[in-house]
Amino acid sequence: MMLAIAMAVAVLGGVYLAYQGAPLVIWTLAVFLYALGLWGGGLLPDGGMLLTLAVLTPLALVLNLPMLRRRLLSRRLFTVFKRSLPPMSATEREALEAGDTWWEGELFKGNPDWQRLRSIPVTRLTEEEQAFLDHQVAHLCRMLDNDRIEREQGDLPAEVWEYIRKERFFSLIIPKAYGGREFSSYAQSCVVTRIATRNISTAVTVMVPNSLGPGELILHYGTQAQKDYWLPRLADGREIPCFALTGPDVGSDAASMPDFGVVCRGMHEGREVLGARVSFSKRYITLAPVATVVGLAFRLHDPEGLLGAPREYGITCALVPAAHPGIRIGDRHLPMGLAFMNGPVEGRDVFIPLEWIIGGPEMAGKGWRMLMECLSVGRAISLPALGTAAGHMSFRMTGAYARIRRQFRLPIGRFEGVQEAMARIGGYAYRMEAARRLTATAGDLGIKPSVISAIAKYHMTEMMRRSINDAMDVHGGRGIIFGPRNYLGYSYQAIPVGITVEGANILTRNLMIFGQGAVRCHPFVFQEMEAVRNDDLAAFDRLLLGHMGYSINRGTRALVLGLTGSRWAQTPVRSGPTADYYRQLTRMSAALAFVSDVAMGVLGGELKRKERLSARLGDVLSHLYLGSAVLKFHEDAGRPEAELPFVRWALDDSLNQIGLAFDEFFRNFPSPLLGAALRALVFPLGRPYHPPRDKDGQSIAQAMMQTGGVRDRLTGIGFWAEDDGEDAVGRMEVALRMLEQVEPLYDRFQKLVARGEVEGLTFGERLAQARERGLLDEEEAERLQVYEDLRYECVLTDALPPEALAPIGARASSGRRRERADSAAV
Repeated sequence: MMLAIAMAVAVLGGVYLAYQGAPLVIWTLAVFLYALGLWGGGLLPDGGMLLTLAVLTPLALVLNLPMLRRRLLSRRLFTVFKRSLPPMSATEREALEAGDTWWEGELFKGNPDWQRLRSIPVTRLTEEEQAFLDHQVAHLCRMLDNDRIEREQGDLPAEVWEYIRKERFFSLIIPKAYGGREFSSYAQSCVVTRIATRNISTAVTVMVPNSLGPGELILHYGTQAQKDYWLPRLADGREIPCFALTGPDVGSDAASMPDFGVVCRGMHEGREVLGARVSFSKRYITLAPVATVVGLAFRLHDPEGLLGAPREYGITCALVPAAHPGIRIGDRHLPMGLAFMNGPVEGRDVFIPLEWIIGGPEMAGKGWRMLMECLSVGRAISLPALGTAAGHMSFRMTGAYARIRRQFRLPIGRFEGVQEAMARIGGYAYRMEAARRLTATAGDLGIKPSVISAIAKYHMTEMMRRSINDAMDVHGGRGIIFGPRNYLGYSYQAIPVGITVEGANILTRNLMIFGQGAVRCHPFVFQEMEAVRNDDLAAFDRLLLGHMGYSINRGTRALVLGLTGSRWAQTPVRSGPTADYYRQLTRMSAALAFVSDVAMGVLGGELKRKERLSARLGDVLSHLYLGSAVLKFHEDAGRPEAELPFVRWALDDSLNQIGLAFDEFFRNFPSPLLGAALRALVFPLGRPYHPPRDKDGQSIAQAMMQTGGVRDRLTGIGFWAEDDGEDAVGRMEVALRMLEQVEPLYDRFQKLVARGEVEGLTFGERLAQARERGLLDEEEAERLQVYEDLRYECVLTDALPPEALAPIGARASSGRRRERADSAAV
């Protein structure tokens, strides 16, 4: 009996110390005290005690004395680690070091501090920003005819271009000292989101100069002279910028670009200066056909050492006027048939002064890091805004249509199959809005969130894809016929654009999220890599000891939380509907930390090539972040009860996706035995997570079909022109509001028809008969007729004459646009 108690004490004591993350000295003391207790209790004889001390004492000295530990243990591991460390190119290092870590670091470390998340001050719009959104942005939206821009014109109307310049839509990130608006990241996100609910091409036109573009690069890295000259001109629209980065052989792997420049002397403005002769062929460049100034990325070579010793400088960014001799620009690509300007930029042996390098000659070769940091900002704001806007549109219009459209005498939103699609639309809309707000806040806190931006870009464009597909399924034929009445078709066309640009989604998921997150967010890995590269054994020894304790702690936490149903996990709310979600996210955070350590320890550099394994761990990290955003969004609103179905749906879905990602990871781990052991540790009682409940999906569908409430809180930022009777979106909004008023009367009338109490071949004939028989009074009949006319307009699709479908000459013409761009620079 005493032996069983002693064994239980050993196991429980060890688990407790490991769970609490006790330091090595406490472990050492606890082991000696335990041995002393066994000896004192008669379970360990004198000879056994002496033998125990003889074994434990040297081991304790080796582990606790740094000099001994380094000589006998760490040096050997240092050699093994150095051999297995994968080579890292300069561009890979710059990509890893670019940007900052934030809340994702807490999630990756396995024990997130939820109070820290709750205390993050989410950005609010200032009075100036709100006024701009309510007035200038709303006015711009009223100027936009979605169908005319995309299908008929293939371009923004001239008056829209002029208004965008006049109201400084291109200056959202530029300081007021240079004539810009100097808006917060959150305000930028709101501006793009609102415009995108109206017209995708206009939103893209506005967002590009305010994300990855010359303006941001000059603002952060330019010389004072460059700032003084270019920023005011970009702010007031005299200059329209583009940034030429990608090309025929350069997409996501921008570091491999073949475009080059060679340092040389040449003539500029009548005098000989030091410059570079640049050759390049760029493709897929947004705003290129109308740009007056081109941000250009190329590899700079200095074979003659004109800047010093001969060297390869690497990727360099310069700012070049579009009218500079040798620049060829003006033709157009047609990205998915959308109207936003996109095209090639080319040049061969174009001489540019070195003063045109952004930041001056001393910034030669530093373009890759500049781009990585600026790309993270664009991914964190612009594309999440587009994805959220598509989610808002899908949510709002699908909810309205599902209540207005009837089949078998019932609103289609009452059918469970339709509710399943609506639940996804609503759950994704809630998650996207929560993530949009939290991610934009990072920028306003001065953080360049490289990992979070990749998470937001990938998942919010994927949720956009699924939301619009579901909306199209619900709308059926109403969604596939182009014309002024179609508010979904052009967003559907835009899906591949969002999926592809600023880091293709396949690459982002498989290489970036976990690949960058594992190194940047881990408290030890990157520092260990640096210690090895610097041959710093002392630093490696110290880090290795901490890393071992960290791994033991996270593995123990994952197991204990799995065995106890996460009851020991910390939560900022003791009870309530969200308390267990905090606990479950904490549990999966601990599991991610431990499994990542095992994967990196076993596979080493090979994990970099096991893309599908790293992608699954990236999915875990992503849904931990998205789940966190949902909880914070709900908390910041005061935990409204009406939103609980959305909260539960989004979190149940995230936890289920985490469970599936872990399951696929364990199943495909190269060592089946180790994969099974990891599964047993992470899910000792089986995988506990399941898809969202049908009941919550039904509640979401019901909320989507009602005005006000959650519907307005989630999608209120969008532009819905209710006062425009010719606008398809506004017409749907008016019809839904009218239906809420007449629905009891409408249902009563339909029942009269179903029972055969009124007859007729048309709605009007039946209505007239109901009035004649006294079943409806005059006012009731008039209200029903007004609603029926509006309802029919809402479900009707367009039929276009042949001449409206002829090829649009404006799409093929670049000369007119070049003239307009040139006139803008005057």
